[in-house]
Amino acid sequence: MVGKMKVEVVSRRAVKPCKPTPSHLAVHKISVLDELNPSIHVIRILYYESANSMDLGLLEESLAQVLPHFYPLAGRYNRDHHCVDCTDDGADFAVADVDCRLGEFFEVEAAVSENLDRLLPLDICAVDEPTDPLLAVQINRFQCGGIAVGVCASHRILDSATFGTFLTAWSNAACGGDSIISPDFILPSLFPSQNLPPLQFEVSRTRDPTIVSKMFRFNKKAISKLRERLTEKWESSTGSGRPPSRVVAVSTVLTQALLRSDKAKHGRHRISLIGQAINIRERTIPPVHKHSFGTWASLSYLKLDEKGTERVVGDFPEMAMKMREATAQGVKDCARILSDREFGRYVLVDSYFEAAQKTEDPDYKVVWVTDLSKFGDYEIDFGFGKPVWASMADVPLKDHFILLNTRDNEGIEAWVYLHESDMPVFEQDEELRILTG
Repeated sequence: MVGKMKVEVVSRRAVKPCKPTPSHLAVHKISVLDELNPSIHVIRILYYESANSMDLGLLEESLAQVLPHFYPLAGRYNRDHHCVDCTDDGADFAVADVDCRLGEFFEVEAAVSENLDRLLPLDICAVDEPTDPLLAVQINRFQCGGIAVGVCASHRILDSATFGTFLTAWSNAACGGDSIISPDFILPSLFPSQNLPPLQFEVSRTRDPTIVSKMFRFNKKAISKLRERLTEKWESSTGSGRPPSRVVAVSTVLTQALLRSDKAKHGRHRISLIGQAINIRERTIPPVHKHSFGTWASLSYLKLDEKGTERVVGDFPEMAMKMREATAQGVKDCARILSDREFGRYVLVDSYFEAAQKTEDPDYKVVWVTDLSKFGDYEIDFGFGKPVWASMADVPLKDHFILLNTRDNEGIEAWVYLHESDMPVFEQDEELRILTG
């Protein structure tokens, strides 16, 4: 079956909001932070073992019920004016049949990324055109009664936190919840669109076949070993008895492995620039609400020259400390971005452009880390239980690590996206093999 799984879409329709969008909300301007996003969808696939009680009509009805609270998702993006025309065209809702059992699918999930892509309703790069839905869902029915819910939402108008808020709101509505989460839409008024040009690494609509993906699972035991290696230096440096987080430990291992493979490829260490994504919400002064709609995201940066890279690649605790310090400084900077707009512009926009330009510099190795482990994937219950797995699929962003939670909340699943020539060396890294083998 490997590589030959068939997914047949048997129906597709538009689900419109249960009530029309008011005329004063007919245009949703995006923010400058939304403009910085690559032209892709934010995605997730949620897998459920038994959904015999699934009511497709209820899923559609609850989606229609939630859309007025997330009204831009039912519109279409107007690229010329950097806004969403909130015309209530609706979200795509597809139903598909899969020619295997869910257990059979899990046997090959780590090896065949194309199978994951087939469970999504749209190609991940199908965004920004006037006919592209901003939200799409595909209900995939396996032969055993299990299902996979594949969801895409345009990164042009939201980030992963807003995406998670939407999934929670939809699942609550499907379970008959009385109250629906209602996000605010203040971001464009604080950081309005600036008609920015595409970034240096802007993603083309035609998927780059040279970027490949692989998932590496770090279980509880592996992470405990990593945290033990860090604890002594962590306590002496920070004065805190609290052990380093799972995310710090795993991010460090992955980054060191990639920098080692980069040296093997180029014969030398290059300047390293590591960008780590930060959720700005609730970290500003005054705090932004945790359900605020849009791209409330920043990046922290760790820059190491050639000698610095060589030193930390062989020193796990030192590398972890530096990555944690960079993130801590990034979080600290968030406090000022609303009160000092010039500073905010540099932190949120200018520094991002500087980092993007370095991706094409032969003297630099740029690494991106996105932690999505805190957005509650395994709490999304549409009425037939909680998911047994939550996955990504192919994401055309080179040198990118995306971290998801494991079902037991004790481990991390790292989705790694590299150039096809880099992955074989990376996955043979000795430490990585020991920890994930």
